[in-house]
Amino acid sequence: MQINPDQNAFSEKEMLDDMLSSQKFVTDGYNTFASECATPIIKTEFINILTEEHQIQNEIFMEMQKRGWYQTEAADQNKVCQAKQKFSAGK
Repeated sequence: MQINPDQNAFSEKEMLDDMLSSQKFVTDGYNTFASECATPIIKTEFINILTEEHQIQNEIFMEMQKRGWYQTEAADQNKVCQAKQKFSAGK
């Protein structure tokens, strides 16, 4: 029996989904490392890496959104106003 290698290939959407999930996992890790780091120089480096990883994550997200693979809904303006009032009330 011969196996067609294309049968097991990921689609572009599946690859981008996997990449986005991986980036979310990576940023979670670097965020934890940065927040728990006791050495200022190393903490700064973790934050720099975290920023780069967030940029990569955003690029993947934007590509998926451009292709129609990651749809987001516009926020309800009433809910935005309620949240704004809630979090600015203590100021």
